[in-house]
Amino acid sequence: MKKLLLIGVALWLVNPVAQAQTAKPNDNPRAIVATDLTRIKQAGAVAVSPDGQRAVYTLTIIEPKDGEAFEYDYRTHIYLLDLKPGATPKALTRGSESARQPVWSPDGKSIAFVRTVKGKPQIFVMPLDGGEAWQLTSGKYGAGNPRWSPDGTKLVYSADLSLSDMLKDSVLNPGKRLPSWSLEKPGFATNSFITPDKSVKPNPDGTLAEIRAYLNKDVEDKKAKVVNRLDFQGESTTEPELQFAHLYVIEVREGAAARPLTRGYQSYQGAEWRGNNGLLAVTERDTLKHPDREQENQIIWLAADGSGKRTTVLAQAGRSYFAPTISPDGRQLALLTSTPGSVGFPQLALATLNGTTASAPQIVAFDRSAGSVKWAPVTPVIAKGKKVPVAGNMLYFTAPANGGFPLYRLDGNTLQVTQLSDFNSGIGSFGISTDKVVFAKTEVANPSEVYVAPIGMTTATFANATRLTSHNDWVTTKVLSQPEKRTYRNAKGQTVEYWIMKPAFAEAGKKYPLLVQMHGGPTAMWGPGEPSMWHELQFFCSQGYGVVYANPRGSGGYGQDFQKANYQDWGTGPAEDVLAAATDAAKEAWADTSRQVITGGSYAGYLTAWIVAHDNRFKAAFSQRGVYDLTTFMGEGNAWRLVPNYFGGYPWQKDIQSVLDANSPLTFVDKIRTPLLIKHGENDLRTGVIQSEMLYKSLKVLGRPVEYVRMPGATHELSRSGNVRQRIDRTLRIYEFFERYVGQSPVRLTEK
Repeated sequence: MKKLLLIGVALWLVNPVAQAQTAKPNDNPRAIVATDLTRIKQAGAVAVSPDGQRAVYTLTIIEPKDGEAFEYDYRTHIYLLDLKPGATPKALTRGSESARQPVWSPDGKSIAFVRTVKGKPQIFVMPLDGGEAWQLTSGKYGAGNPRWSPDGTKLVYSADLSLSDMLKDSVLNPGKRLPSWSLEKPGFATNSFITPDKSVKPNPDGTLAEIRAYLNKDVEDKKAKVVNRLDFQGESTTEPELQFAHLYVIEVREGAAARPLTRGYQSYQGAEWRGNNGLLAVTERDTLKHPDREQENQIIWLAADGSGKRTTVLAQAGRSYFAPTISPDGRQLALLTSTPGSVGFPQLALATLNGTTASAPQIVAFDRSAGSVKWAPVTPVIAKGKKVPVAGNMLYFTAPANGGFPLYRLDGNTLQVTQLSDFNSGIGSFGISTDKVVFAKTEVANPSEVYVAPIGMTTATFANATRLTSHNDWVTTKVLSQPEKRTYRNAKGQTVEYWIMKPAFAEAGKKYPLLVQMHGGPTAMWGPGEPSMWHELQFFCSQGYGVVYANPRGSGGYGQDFQKANYQDWGTGPAEDVLAAATDAAKEAWADTSRQVITGGSYAGYLTAWIVAHDNRFKAAFSQRGVYDLTTFMGEGNAWRLVPNYFGGYPWQKDIQSVLDANSPLTFVDKIRTPLLIKHGENDLRTGVIQSEMLYKSLKVLGRPVEYVRMPGATHELSRSGNVRQRIDRTLRIYEFFERYVGQSPVRLTEK
């Protein structure tokens, strides 16, 4: 009998979790559970027909993968919707291959969209009066971002190709010339090394020329990667080769051949038609500088006939421009502009167009980061036998602000900005006609639906917009926690906003653990209108946790000064703001101050480690894909420019090194005693996996309670767009780890 008791005790010590089982999270059918992530359908890419009677949009869903337990696939398809109450959305595309980027033809009879064919994106055209979609492009470099010409006869699109492709392509690179800027290979004064003598055969035991041919063959056969460029890290793998984006134009008819509008060793973005015979595009400003080093760009005009004719529309030293868009009357150019190498966000600006040139941009007095900028179309009036656009160009855009992503309207004549939607929701995508706005909205009550509102709306009427879809009505069967907004005045005198979410099934008189959630960036912003955290926040509230999240100094959505307030201060100041929110939330009647936990990813992974090295209130912490040593981050992650931008220099500068050390959580690793779970995607090159391994190994040497999880194949985007099974694993792993320390029956390993 004594022997049996000893065996039982041994089994308990080996598997204590099994002895601490509580009710399963999904025992309550009204609770948000982990797999509800797969039920969320996300609307996007909204576009309204020219006559304003219909709209198309994309819907991204998650479907079980046939024959593979627990595995899922993402699918994105295009839907057509009549803009009237009660109309049922119609799926225009279906099947295993996704469709995206839908755009209306000017006559409203067709749409163009992008679908992958044999591993390459290609453009398809679908007539909406009946008939199947047909493939327009078959380019060897693929095709994306289609834009119709005003007369509807042509499309402009972009295609990406590598340096190796450029060297072989006599159309995009006439004469197969080498770049005019140096590829920076040590020991070679020119770029001649990239065009070796093809008659020389690879021979590892031969002449120097034959050895070089052998080494080049190893690169071709993917036995070696040779890196000479500065920005060689992608999101999931190193990318030694440069990539170039070029523009093509193609007539919209079967059998048409595309012709390039751009050539050479530059990239072109943001194509926008200016009439039927020319386009605007953004490209590098200094064509003699290596693209990795050229951070400034310019807006140019291109002839649409493929002749290569171009003029400079806007260019200024020390400035970059993005997303140019022309007003309906052709007189104004809206754009975003910024100063490269600085902390802050691009500003919205307007310039006056005069032929193929533009005036100096006038910055709009709007202290938020504008995006998705679109002019409202106007109804022409007839004057002296000619169509003349009505006066009053109106510009619509979204911007993160105070926890939401509102829709705004700018009067192009007065430069007055009007906020149309509130801070409690997020407008993710929208389209405009002459009389209405159609938009996809996220709110606490529903993660994504499509709405319509009149274009002449005020803020009050926008709140009464008509909902057109019911993609996520399953949430009506769930109990959701509503965030309560509060504010805090920090040491800089800034107002910090934060939100407290009560446990979804809280009972009076009972105490519940408190979870502090933090966002990354550091310029991200969370709030009731932020879509990426909808499921995770509701999941933890359903599992009996109260949640508090803040937008500390350095967050986006509160203006330039607030966003720059963490310059050379990634730890102390932001931690003050986060902990102030946590302290207030801990005063709630339901909050158990002895059961507080904390987590965050990316920059917030950094901040998690920083906080537990400086504060001991938390019973457990989970640090996700973070940065912990700023010196090595400079070399390990593709987001390395955050180091000079935020800290004023580089590690080899002694005064800067001291700042980096003072701001690195690894400097204070010996102070960390909070049980810590560390997670990183193995293919994450935005922050770099060694960051996590340094933190883990250091804590392990120190004998601290630490666990490390690496996610095979995962990138930095794991929690937003990564493998679905791994996303579910991540959520449950946070929950399981915290339950060890603050659950109803927390696991305790003792010597007894």
